[in-house]
Amino acid sequence: MMRRAALFCAILTGSALPALANCYEGIGCDDSQRFAPSELRQLGCQQLWEVRNMIYKQNGYCFTTRRAMETFGNDGCTEDNQAAVRLNAYERFNVQAIRRMESRKGCR
Repeated sequence: MMRRAALFCAILTGSALPALANCYEGIGCDDSQRFAPSELRQLGCQQLWEVRNMIYKQNGYCFTTRRAMETFGNDGCTEDNQAAVRLNAYERFNVQAIRRMESRKGCR
């Protein structure tokens, strides 16, 4: 239970480790590690949504939905087309892994 609470706090603040802004306790660093389905399974729909969209935020995506704009803002964004956002191989893998888990869980 404590592990999940720490993960949630890390997601809300954007990081779990001060030196690595893209790292989350329990699942790893989104730009340098592949997220395991067994770890993603522990997250709720809101947490999955936040981690997935944080990857896009970190890479300059300009959000269009009210929910995402209120959560992440669009300061410093550079790309309106989500498909055109440049992601490294780990980030692409992790976005797809999160999307698969969101689908399995029936997240909206």
